[in-house]
Amino acid sequence: MLYTSVEFKIYDEAMETSLTWSIAESLTKAIVEHRLMPGTKLSEQKLANHFGVSRTLVRQALFHASQNRLIKLEPTRGAFVATPSVEEARQVFAVRRMLEAEMVRNFAAQQTPSRLLELKAHVAAERKAMEANDVGQRTELLGDFHVRMAELMGNEVLAQLLGELISRCALITLMYQSASAAEHSHEEHADIVTALAAGNAEHAVQLMQLHLNHMEEGLSFNRTLPTHDLSMALSSVSL
Repeated sequence: MLYTSVEFKIYDEAMETSLTWSIAESLTKAIVEHRLMPGTKLSEQKLANHFGVSRTLVRQALFHASQNRLIKLEPTRGAFVATPSVEEARQVFAVRRMLEAEMVRNFAAQQTPSRLLELKAHVAAERKAMEANDVGQRTELLGDFHVRMAELMGNEVLAQLLGELISRCALITLMYQSASAAEHSHEEHADIVTALAAGNAEHAVQLMQLHLNHMEEGLSFNRTLPTHDLSMALSSVSL
């Protein structure tokens, strides 16, 4: 089959868009899974070499990734993993408390046996990842619990908003969390699901608020930040 120059151009543009999003997604995942540290400089050339693409595609990917505020673009200096301030951290948790308390209340009102089973299955997957000491999977699942609740309600706008907030929270906990709170987070998720299963909506709301409070209280704002190497952080990622 012969293709016209226009068709080739459309194909090339589609491929470039796909690669751009794949690189942006890989960077986001590395940050959320705590493999890329706050303040890490994201060298365009290193990223281009790693992914085997042009610096132009890397630049586009960095721009896309910067939209969720995980990456900061600085004129003349380049791109860096963001370093959220203490005030920003507090604001993110304040917004989450407002959104997620109402989300739990609405989930309870719209609850069905199948939705509850899906949420229970998610909590079981969290436990499995923790028992396997799979840090990356554990981190992803603990954050996705909140997004999954919105998805099960069929509210894609809320799911997207929470996804962005939770990605920022992953960076905040990386900067300021004094000790791993994974075990407590999992237990609190399980307690929320138990309250929902019992039909106790207001208790489930209170548990969610306590859960978010505990996460914020577990932050240490005078913590010395670690450093990380870009190549090491992306060593397991390829296109």
